[in-house]
Amino acid sequence: MWAIIYKPLLYCYIFWGAFAPVNHKTKVFHPIHVSTTNVEYNKQDGKLEVICTIFTDDFEAALAKQYHAKTDLSKAEMHAAMDALVKSYLEQNLHIKTGDNASKLNYLGFEINREATDIYLESEKTASPKKVAVEVSLLHNLFDDQINIVHITVNGVRKSEKLDYPDKKIEQVF
Repeated sequence: MWAIIYKPLLYCYIFWGAFAPVNHKTKVFHPIHVSTTNVEYNKQDGKLEVICTIFTDDFEAALAKQYHAKTDLSKAEMHAAMDALVKSYLEQNLHIKTGDNASKLNYLGFEINREATDIYLESEKTASPKKVAVEVSLLHNLFDDQINIVHITVNGVRKSEKLDYPDKKIEQVF
């Protein structure tokens, strides 16, 4: 009986949802708090290339909480100020070691990619690492259910690990 009622409602919802206007300015609620950090060793350049991807609304809230500042990563006129906050936040919440040596990460910038923000960093030149340790605490200042997924790729071998709050350290041997 209920299938007879719910099935047409489902089709109406799908049909009208496909044609409803989309308001891209509306903040999208997402029930999961997750970020990804991709660390890849580039053999040609001899550097670690790092891309962190974080939901923009969560990232703006974390920056605002940490620095007690108005944040808007999408406004062009605020880009320089946001660059300074993003760089400082990543310096405090992302640390990478190759072997026993800390890798100095150079901040390259960020860009908005739909509802996420991609942050780009790279290390100085380093030998091909045998061991990579990553300490990531992105959004730990905001959510106690934060998940940080870390992918590390060295010489074509990719290893991944999920860090549930409060865990923040992983180490991979290649």
